[in-house]
Amino acid sequence: MGPKELRQHAALDDTAEKLLGAAVRRMGLSARAYHHVLKLACTIADLAAAEQIATAHVAEALQYRPRVEG
Repeated sequence: MGPKELRQHAALDDTAEKLLGAAVRRMGLSARAYHHVLKLACTIADLAAAEQIATAHVAEALQYRPRVEG
């Protein structure tokens, strides 16, 4: 699924969108990493049979990001 399809099919609730935006700023995520997290959150939401991607789905997807120390 590419970015265009993600925009069409991955509906985030308002809080989840704010969390993902904050993660982009704090973690310095690239556009590619942003879409990767969004795809993973979409998969997590699908497995939970959720209509929308919720904050918990985004938070779980972000936990799978490797930690960069430096």
